[in-house]
Amino acid sequence: MPLDDIQGRADALNEAYRHHSAHAVLERALKDPDVGPLALVSSFGAESVALLHLVSMIDRSTPVLFLDTEMLFAETLTYQMEVAERLNLRDVRVLHPDRQEVFEQDNEGLLHLADPDSCCALRKSLPLQRALMPFDGWITGRKQYQGGKRAALPFFEADGTHLKVNPLAHWDRQDVQDYMTENRLPRHPLVAQGYPSIGCAPCTTRVAPGEDPRAGRWRNQEKTECGIHFVNGKMVRIPAPEAKVG
Repeated sequence: MPLDDIQGRADALNEAYRHHSAHAVLERALKDPDVGPLALVSSFGAESVALLHLVSMIDRSTPVLFLDTEMLFAETLTYQMEVAERLNLRDVRVLHPDRQEVFEQDNEGLLHLADPDSCCALRKSLPLQRALMPFDGWITGRKQYQGGKRAALPFFEADGTHLKVNPLAHWDRQDVQDYMTENRLPRHPLVAQGYPSIGCAPCTTRVAPGEDPRAGRWRNQEKTECGIHFVNGKMVRIPAPEAKVG
């Protein structure tokens, strides 16, 4: 579909759903033919269970794409299986990097030290791009409170050749925590150990009290984002804005 058509669909959907709740936006998006087939992309990270629970309440058969970079914490892999079973998610698709590409580009598993952007492209962005090909769009857990350009994050946006749906755009950090508490949802075990934002094990460190929640991601590097973005139908690396504290 032409990119201007995707932007036009996003604009029309935002106009139609601008006063809706997260649950209503998600429910309509999963059923509206103007949106098309969707997949939920989830890291099964610190806050992921809230959106996963919302999806499970609407349609447990919604495809859920989980990127196993093969460098994740063991706790994340265990948590992913526990949450999928707990929520009875019926179509969880575990994505892996291409074996031949890993052999050619990162045979020793040290690419993240020399070129973390290329490591993320190899282990996250390219596998996701391939997995999204059958879908018209994807659901994310991004929120306005995360700051920067996300402060004006809409429910629907054009993302290259796909439509991106952000049902939690208007939630703040406390909304997420309250939802998890009210629904007695399981917490990622690493959060209690000082990891409020969780990525791959080699590139994630504990966060001290008072630090930005994402301070432990690629610490002491300019990199702040794994690069899962598409512009004009091509994968590009767009630095994410710094998240707000509070």
